[in-house]
Amino acid sequence: MPFGLVRFGVAPDHAEVKNVIHSFSKTAENPNFRFMGNVTLGKDVTLDELRKCYDIVLLSYGADIDAKLNIPGEDKKNVISAREFVGWYNGLPRLENLSPDLSGDSVVLFGQGNVAIDVARILLSSIDELRKTDITEHSLDVLSRSKVKKIYLVGRRGPLQAAFSIKEFREMLKLPKVDTIWRVGDFTGVQEIEKLQRPRKRITELMVKSLNEGKSVEGNKNFLPVFYRSPKSINGSSQVESVDCHVTKLVNDKAVMTDKIETIPAQLVCRSIGYQSICVDDAINFDDKRGMVKNVNGRVLKKNSDESDPGLYVAGWLATGPSGVILTTMNNAFGVAQTIINDIQSGAVKCDSIRPELDLKHHRIVSWSDWSRIDNREVESGKKFN
Repeated sequence: MPFGLVRFGVAPDHAEVKNVIHSFSKTAENPNFRFMGNVTLGKDVTLDELRKCYDIVLLSYGADIDAKLNIPGEDKKNVISAREFVGWYNGLPRLENLSPDLSGDSVVLFGQGNVAIDVARILLSSIDELRKTDITEHSLDVLSRSKVKKIYLVGRRGPLQAAFSIKEFREMLKLPKVDTIWRVGDFTGVQEIEKLQRPRKRITELMVKSLNEGKSVEGNKNFLPVFYRSPKSINGSSQVESVDCHVTKLVNDKAVMTDKIETIPAQLVCRSIGYQSICVDDAINFDDKRGMVKNVNGRVLKKNSDESDPGLYVAGWLATGPSGVILTTMNNAFGVAQTIINDIQSGAVKCDSIRPELDLKHHRIVSWSDWSRIDNREVESGKKFN
């Protein structure tokens, strides 16, 4: 399917972010553009086959494997990843039947980035508000029966290292009938805010303001950020009952575990600690340790060499590792596009050769017109629920 992360990774209540799909669609309708859906690199076509047919190949298949906690109890039934949860409520076909058990009171989210905030916000939002979005019916049905009242957002380091952005954090603070409850002790030593870089300063000021104004109203749901805690184990017999966390301290900006242990109640655990890219084709010069394609400024390096491989490029998390927000990745893509243009103009890459057509006649390709018919059908079906 087209649109990737924009369609299946952006929260349903962030419709303004998804509007970029209209720009993508205009590009796809250009007569010089050819969309080949239902084709998987490394399975239906190899990188070598692509390179024989195209002067330039850009790898940009992202990072869609979860980083694991690697702690006891992680294999329990109600331990899922944020990637799975997001894909489930966004309608990713292979996750339609995930159906997380939301019958418990407490959820622990490991990770303090924007994806974790998205998951927390969806779990704490009112059903009436979610109905106004493009969230899937099957997830809306499950969420409507949710008994979740408390979301613990657990991070290894302190408030100054939290990875969420101010926009997503401000949305959390404004959720109706949801109280943000801080631990005052987590802010010990958070001082000289004026000396922080502007983005970090704004987020920290907002956290401190919320801390000073915070109060709990009986009957409201709770959003509970927890700092200086590292996952140790997930407890329970067949179901999740709680998590044990090491209390940590910062040493040179790194989280170091202490001997102290805290137990946090939980009936659902969701890990949101990052993603990993994988090597889908043996011809790709892949760095297994860093989980990314070996490159310099988007130019893929030849295997066992420091020289770039002319005509082969990489962009996005596959090039940089899983870091940054959508804007970061977009700027990276612009930079790689300019690199490709520069290489063509300098003659480093030749684009004047006659190349064979990619032979996929024995494979069921989904064209752009095929996709458009599917999309139009989905849109018409969706109108029944408005």
